Amino acid sequence: MYRLFAPLAVVAAAMFAYAPIAIANVRYESTMLLVQKIFYFHFPTWMVVFAAVGVCGVASLVYLFRASAKADRLAAASAELIVIFGAFGLVSGSFWARKAWNVWWDWNARLTTAAVVELVFLAYLLLRKYGGPGSEKLAAGMGIFGAATAPFLYKSVDWWRTLHPTTSVVSTLPGDMWMVALFCTGAFLVLFAMLLAARVRLEDLRANLDRLYLAAED
Repeated sequence: MYRLFAPLAVVAAAMFAYAPIAIANVRYESTMLLVQKIFYFHFPTWMVVFAAVGVCGVASLVYLFRASAKADRLAAASAELIVIFGAFGLVSGSFWARKAWNVWWDWNARLTTAAVVELVFLAYLLLRKYGGPGSEKLAAGMGIFGAATAPFLYKSVDWWRTLHPTTSVVSTLPGDMWMVALFCTGAFLVLFAMLLAARVRLEDLRANLDRLYLAAED
């Protein structure tokens, strides 16, 4: 997996270099004007979060049922990226809300479920770090629980009234706005894949180092 790091890094760098140009040249949204362009980073961030949640949930299931160390390391790497990208999504959303709706934070269903998902995976990382022996299995259960909450986050704007538009609004974007949103989402997904490859490699090296320490003690 780490062999993909270099080509992914090149592709991600090229896409992120072009992204500001594409965003600057796309038309303004008719009601929010310039501030709406936060969307082109905010929306892709949460698409990465959903992708990472899916990876963590599946890897956690594989670890629990097959005791695969590789799956456990993949789940841990995904959880870290969920927390990082989730924090970016919450902050960018707050800036957007402040300019668009004159509030930094509103405890509606979308924001509350987003905060819950962020806290679940932060707890996942803390459990792995400080939970002691056997914490990997407990964390895997938490990873599965976190993955189960993601659909509620995604559909919250459809099920409950919030400041956010419904999920269908993305499909109604004009063609040029949709293409820029799709391009930026692709850039963030490539970045996610690159970081995931690097993080899994780090976990592999850490596991090898632990084996060497145990062998030296014997």
